[in-house]
Amino acid sequence: MSAVSLVFGTVGAPDAIRVWRPGWPCPVRSLLLAQRRGAGDPTLRLAAAGGRARHWRASRTPEGPVTLAIEARPADGEVRAEAWGSGATWALDQLPELLGAADDWSGFRPRHPVVAGALRAHPHVRIGRTGRVLEALVPAAIEQKVTGQEAFAGFRALVREYGDRAPGPGADAGLFVQPDAGTLRTVPSWDWLRLGVDGARSRAVVTAARHADSLERAGVRSAEALDRAVRSLPGLGGWTSAEVRQRALGDPDAVSFGDYHVSKDVGFALVGSPVDDVRLEELLEPWRPHRGRVPLLLGAAGLRRPRRGPRLSARGHLPRVTK
Repeated sequence: MSAVSLVFGTVGAPDAIRVWRPGWPCPVRSLLLAQRRGAGDPTLRLAAAGGRARHWRASRTPEGPVTLAIEARPADGEVRAEAWGSGATWALDQLPELLGAADDWSGFRPRHPVVAGALRAHPHVRIGRTGRVLEALVPAAIEQKVTGQEAFAGFRALVREYGDRAPGPGADAGLFVQPDAGTLRTVPSWDWLRLGVDGARSRAVVTAARHADSLERAGVRSAEALDRAVRSLPGLGGWTSAEVRQRALGDPDAVSFGDYHVSKDVGFALVGSPVDDVRLEELLEPWRPHRGRVPLLLGAAGLRRPRRGPRLSARGHLPRVTK
């Protein structure tokens, strides 16, 4: 892996550059896609698959905001990343983990022919991790108990209204950095409603923002410590904890129990019919501490139950911004 190269004195040039050789065919786009919260996510812009497309990501690091431009170069076995902003060096140091370098599959056993087939078809699937707990928790809390359409709209409105323009060319690309904990704590209750986020979910976000430092420290200690810390806060439960641990820590055992689709899709793939969360937990138990890899592999292989009937409609009683 190459070191971060700092670049100064050139107008429009990135603040830092890194060229990284993963050592395996790193699926850059799919790893970044796992971090996206809806197609209109204002913190992430993914190019079409294939070629030397550049993907753009804005984030708030411990050293400040950053815009990342990440380009996969599969023919050369490289990933090239450019960064702008005070968080540039931190983000490039963390780039391999974002793209799955720290994900260890050595203890995983397929145990089921369907899972084995999915692993053979997708041997380079990895779980990336951002290292940023609040960044993963805010959209997850907004997604609790609502349709994806409603959740993504609320998150998008919050970031555009209260977030910051991304550094460098990220602003020109329409990217925003999520609001920091201090800003989240000051959003008034009526404004959350205007953004399309009801009181239960907004209180959960504000509570998390008040405990942001302790949540970040728990994430540094372990996935188990972070799980306990998230669940200890009112309005946040197991589903949210799993969503956060998957993205922030790359936790291979995190399963989104309570998700509208996961139990049905995994049940259909493994036993031929949808199951509830109790049965899902029983089915996945043999894979502990790698239970989260099973839904990941099945999703990569497109093994989902047939979708029938109308989609759930978003609730219509909350006001929304149209930005």
